[in-house]
Amino acid sequence: MDEALTARLLTAQRNEMTEHIVYRNLAARQKNPHNREVLEKISADERGHYEFWKTKTGRDAAPNWLTVWKYVFIARFLGLTFGVKLMERGEERAKGVYGKIIEEVPETASTLADEAAHEKALTDMIDEDMLKYVGSMVLGLNDALVEFMGALAGFTLALQNSRLIAMVGFITGIAAALSMAASEYLSQKSEKEDGDTTSPLRAAMYTGIAYIAAVFLLVAPFLVFSNPFAALALTVITAIVIIVVFTFYISVAKNLTFWNRFLEMAAVCLGVATISFGIGYLTRILFGVGA
Repeated sequence: MDEALTARLLTAQRNEMTEHIVYRNLAARQKNPHNREVLEKISADERGHYEFWKTKTGRDAAPNWLTVWKYVFIARFLGLTFGVKLMERGEERAKGVYGKIIEEVPETASTLADEAAHEKALTDMIDEDMLKYVGSMVLGLNDALVEFMGALAGFTLALQNSRLIAMVGFITGIAAALSMAASEYLSQKSEKEDGDTTSPLRAAMYTGIAYIAAVFLLVAPFLVFSNPFAALALTVITAIVIIVVFTFYISVAKNLTFWNRFLEMAAVCLGVATISFGIGYLTRILFGVGA
């Protein structure tokens, strides 16, 4: 076996040991027995993969501890499903290494295919409570980014006073968040079916919290800049960043396409903001505000 092939095999071996330790750490932190069992099973499989590569290299390989703690941290603070699936995406990007290994050691192809299918089946079995309420979070953020962003754009041209816009925007945003949360509660309660474990109260809380968080982030620039148009520009940038971050989170956690969802949401948000900006201009003329 030449040195290049040995290096590739050791890389694969090290990756498997790293993931074995990540899953073992995540399993130890789980209170949910089902999730703990799934993670322990994946951890054991990764250890098996490591031993498989070791039969090819005849050597031990140390884990990448920085990667271990990175994914344990991400899973702890951003959710188990997100952390695990983000790590699996990293594996997808590493397939080039495995492809070269298969070219030189063809008998590993079926083993790698079986491992990938088994791992996907196991990760899809993870039952994370927060993901049940992603729809409610999407509802809150969508409404805040489209409706509230549009309102701020309209207020900017109509009022042209940063502090006044911030005050009116904050009141409008909190009222809208409470309204959205109440609507989500009533909607979930009326549609709740037998055996559905979704809590209408928690769904309402996720909707309201997502909306309020967006309100604070979008209003903040008007508290920083005295020029309302500069504040609006930063608010638009903030909205785009929120869309990018949340769309990425959902695309990873729910195995969805990133770009289609991002472009659609960004286009709707900016389109409504542009129309509202024009409405603000007409309102200023019709009512003589600031004249």
